Amino acid sequence: MPAVTKNQDQLHPLEAARGGDERAFRRLIEPHRGELHLHCYRMLGSVHDADDALQEALLKAWRGLARFDGRSSLYTWLYRITTNACLDAISRQPKRVLPIDYGPPSDPAEEPDVVFNRSVWIEPYPDAAEAVDSPEARFEQREAIELAFVAAIQHLSGKQRAALVLRDVLGFSARETAHALGTTVPSVTSALQRARRTLDERLPERSQQATMRALGDERSRHIVKEFVDAFERGDVGTILAVLAEDATFAMPPYPRWCRGRDAIAASWLMPGGPPSRLRYLETEANGQPAAAVYLLDRDQRAYVPLCLDVFTLRGPWIADVTAFRMPELFRRFGLPDRLPG
Repeated sequence: MPAVTKNQDQLHPLEAARGGDERAFRRLIEPHRGELHLHCYRMLGSVHDADDALQEALLKAWRGLARFDGRSSLYTWLYRITTNACLDAISRQPKRVLPIDYGPPSDPAEEPDVVFNRSVWIEPYPDAAEAVDSPEARFEQREAIELAFVAAIQHLSGKQRAALVLRDVLGFSARETAHALGTTVPSVTSALQRARRTLDERLPERSQQATMRALGDERSRHIVKEFVDAFERGDVGTILAVLAEDATFAMPPYPRWCRGRDAIAASWLMPGGPPSRLRYLETEANGQPAAAVYLLDRDQRAYVPLCLDVFTLRGPWIADVTAFRMPELFRRFGLPDRLPG
């Protein structure tokens, strides 16, 4: 009598995946894919680098699944593999920064920028409102995706980044973090203390989430809408009135940036007024208000992607505008390729 075998569809997904069932492996991984990608982005500061690191991590997980012994949860095991894929990436490439961390503010009279390699710059991340329910931790999920936070942790060593994110963002225990990093609890504690000191020096006193909670959703949206509407009208006076006195403007991949209303008016809005033929679509990036900017292409009779503006609010003003001149990111944000002319 032939041996009775289980139908693969009747097996537990983990058991089936260990047996080589790729569909079962995808079912195991899919609930965690979004949060693992977000983890890679925090560590690396780039959507594209996060894609590569996650792909590498999932390949390693698939190849190593037979060795998963269940002593830790699948969640913890996946984070260990993904964190180490990120550490490998950090060891191969320079840290990413925002222009404000790259050099001093520029003089409006300086010559126009050259474009720097895009691998130098932090990239924005589509709004993470759908991000996972994580354990209680020092940083709220949305605070830990803000541009200021992502930019600050790029100044940490790989080990310090990992210790901070695993402990303070994801709520891993010191023992779990040490196991993930292949080190000791005292080593993790030391790295975490150094990381926290660096962040205390670099992060603003108030997060964007705290600022927006204080303003309320309606007021926060109104500030951005006032700015966007003024830009479409070419109303320089209103644009400047919405900006904080010491506001900054940057446009990666260009390295130059400026600080203060007068400098912004001279180098960005230009003496004759702001660029015309623009349309804006409001969105969110890094848990902050943002707007997709489209420029009229008369030949195509349509507005085409130009840049993605991410706004940092301070009280009732816009304190920073980071205009990511990276139109290829529009699809990642679910934004249209063009608007009717």
